[in-house]
Amino acid sequence: MKVNHPNNSSQESSLSNSGTNKSIIIIGALFFIFGFVTWLNSVLIPYLKIACELNNFQAYFVVSAFYISYLVMALPSAWILKLTGFKKGMSLGLLVMAVGALIFVPAAFTRTYGLFLLGLFVQGTGLAILQTAANPYITILGPIESAAKRISIMGICNKVAGALAPIVLGAIALKNVDGLVEELKTMDLTEKATALNGLSERVVVPYLIMMGVLILLAVLIYYSSLPNVDTDAEDETLAKTNINKKSIFQFPHLLLGTLALFVYVGVEVIAGDTVINYAASYQGIPFVTAKFFTTYTLIAMIVGYIVGISAIPKYISQEKALSISAILGIVFGLGAIFTDGFISVLFISLLGLGNALVWPAIWPMSISGLGRFTKIGSSFLIMAIAGGAILPLLYGYFADLFDLQQAYWIIIPCYVYILFFATKGYKIRTN
Repeated sequence: MKVNHPNNSSQESSLSNSGTNKSIIIIGALFFIFGFVTWLNSVLIPYLKIACELNNFQAYFVVSAFYISYLVMALPSAWILKLTGFKKGMSLGLLVMAVGALIFVPAAFTRTYGLFLLGLFVQGTGLAILQTAANPYITILGPIESAAKRISIMGICNKVAGALAPIVLGAIALKNVDGLVEELKTMDLTEKATALNGLSERVVVPYLIMMGVLILLAVLIYYSSLPNVDTDAEDETLAKTNINKKSIFQFPHLLLGTLALFVYVGVEVIAGDTVINYAASYQGIPFVTAKFFTTYTLIAMIVGYIVGISAIPKYISQEKALSISAILGIVFGLGAIFTDGFISVLFISLLGLGNALVWPAIWPMSISGLGRFTKIGSSFLIMAIAGGAILPLLYGYFADLFDLQQAYWIIIPCYVYILFFATKGYKIRTN
């Protein structure tokens, strides 16, 4: 079945409501997988910091290796999807992720940080293919004006999984780790190596299970009833508008949106993936309690998504929602910097509320009117996910240079730029 571009008036008639709902459920399951795999990083950072004896800067290569794959693989992913179509491309992405999970097994048995990073890069590569397909797919599966609402539904699937992921992996990888950290201080080199090897091997079974689940999902998606979509087609009006467009660089609102998404993913990853380490290492909160703060961050995002689903576009536009989100990010970021203890950590978790509607709003605002450039435009936005590789690494550098709290200053100018895009940047077009 062929689904036309969202600007084509025949789109809604091309899919029955039941077919659309079924497609949304399938894509929602994929977003659940995105969230679960992505937010495991919040546990892997403090876990590998202990197991592989790393400093803050080194530990944040966990997110850099994972997210840099989006920059490397986004354009190749668009080429792959042209060959395979969306459905087969999604299945392929899941299989690539399964390979990444498998790499964790030799990494854990040898306690080799480089192998862990390779596994994360391969998982990110699979996710890049999946995201390049799934995000424009859910955008196109209905009117562009309500795209933020549909993406918010996907966001709930993503963040529910993200809220569960650190609890599940944390219960295994960080079990009794507070006591272990104290015991390591009194061990000789041989005892320490044995203890750290045992700690490293805790992730073997979880990642083997993950590999099996990903392979099963790949098969299910391949044989699913998902319709194919045609993003290269344009309706007559849009085709006339874009008749002189020869390059994606002639869409400034897309380029500005790409930068907005870059800084947004950076601050989202900082909020979710640094909070456990910040709570335990800087604010003195035990790991047994600190491991839940990423979950709190994602619960805050789920609340934001529910607000978005209820309010967009009936009561508030996606542009206005993005402005409010940016302002909340600035307020909560400053709150984290200028308070201490549990309150400061709680402000980091509350960033999830400010972050919730940023991705759902930036995506449709950026690809609006691209027509036959939609695939390449989507690839640009996927490359922007590399913000999750760069900004957390800078946060880790500043954390070592100053401290974990003052390093949060890095998020303030990011939210200021998102506010600019929400109010001015998305309107900048060329004729």
